[in-house]
Amino acid sequence: MIKCHLSRLLGERKLKISDVTRDTGINRGTLTRLYHETAERVELDVLDALCTYLNCGLPDLLEYQKSEEASPPPTP
Repeated sequence: MIKCHLSRLLGERKLKISDVTRDTGINRGTLTRLYHETAERVELDVLDALCTYLNCGLPDLLEYQKSEEASPPPTP
């Protein structure tokens, strides 16, 4: 599973989704889905714009967490 840390990053910088939309031109709906971690896909140019705007790297914005469902069942 991929975790998006946009809400934490915006909170740390005291920014609102509307600030990011205004300053980057990224669609508000796209940012809202990333903020609430409901996005199913993200365009690379959106990730690039967010990393540039927030002055962060991709690992600061997105994190891979191994799903428990994907792990093999325990052997008896």
